[in-house]
Amino acid sequence: MTLERWSRLSEWPLVVAALLFLMAYSVQVVAAPSGAQLDWTEAIVWITWAVFFADYAVKLALAQSRARWFMRNLHELAILALPALRPLRLLRLVLLLRVMHRTAGSRLRGRIATFVAGAAVILAYCGALAVLDAEQNAEGANITSFGDALWWALATITTVGYGDHYPVTVVGRLVAAGLMLSGIAVLGAVTASMASWLVEAVSRETAAVVETGNEEIEHTMARLTAHVARLEAELAERNGSGASG
Repeated sequence: MTLERWSRLSEWPLVVAALLFLMAYSVQVVAAPSGAQLDWTEAIVWITWAVFFADYAVKLALAQSRARWFMRNLHELAILALPALRPLRLLRLVLLLRVMHRTAGSRLRGRIATFVAGAAVILAYCGALAVLDAEQNAEGANITSFGDALWWALATITTVGYGDHYPVTVVGRLVAAGLMLSGIAVLGAVTASMASWLVEAVSRETAAVVETGNEEIEHTMARLTAHVARLEAELAERNGSGASG
């Protein structure tokens, strides 16, 4: 078993684990379930954490240079090592963004559009969950419902920032900072995609105009050539007739 083969085989099971984690975490934060429900949601959260930890351990064991792989994947270790900061657990869903990027399609613009749309939805939803989890029981908090959290996340990721809702906790502000940076990246990708589309459209129009102009020039040259050939033939005929007379 190689690291590449394990990565391919484990990709979709990890996606399922990430979605199960997101479901359980959403129930914990939004629905505020009772004790019995908290048991099963917390169990799912820890089971999915164990799955991600096992995947990390197997990849480290299969790496040809373990020290190099370890240094290049310190972010994955940090995500696994911070289960106490509940909102930061959502960083495990970065896997979903990687999978979307690989399965979005073959054309560059299609990949960008799919990835940006999916990333925006995931980031906004996860940002809303994370900030609500950090803020809803804090003193002086003004983000106390999922509706408020979702509105705040949309205003933040689009860099609008109305200021009617804002985090007051340290963890909530960390979430806000991450969402701001993510919003800038998403808007940058949209701008780049639109610029690429405009450049390509202008190039197609220019090529069409040049091609049409070339066809007209070629047609005119053909007419002139034919006309010159007829004149030469008439001139030759007249010269021939004059010589005979």
